[in-house]
Amino acid sequence: MAKSLRSKWKRKMRAEKRKKVAPKELARLKQALSLDKKGEAAMTDIQEIATVVPADKIKKAKDVDMGELEGDDGKMDLDGKRNKKTLLDENGQYPAWMNQRQAKKLKGKRISKKGSQGGKKKKGIAW
Repeated sequence: MAKSLRSKWKRKMRAEKRKKVAPKELARLKQALSLDKKGEAAMTDIQEIATVVPADKIKKAKDVDMGELEGDDGKMDLDGKRNKKTLLDENGQYPAWMNQRQAKKLKGKRISKKGSQGGKKKKGIAW
């Protein structure tokens, strides 16, 4: 799609704006990463917005986390009260990620299995 004159114009103007804003953004990024000479002043500004953690602390924490994962068997923490076959929970609800079409399909399968166990024959052509 996106071939109309309006979308072409919008794309062109966004590109122009990117060119215009790029130098300011680059300067701000350098200042934030303290590549600039006045990096210390930038860090105080950044600390008001976000928490600044030194890299060595992150590396140490990462090593500790990896040690904890080695003992784990790698399974996800799922809701244990959900039936794996029908995907229904204890209240008869399907998961939030499932769309209505999938739920209807599973419900149809469940009901058809119940009906076939009842011993009722399906109506059809007699011969």
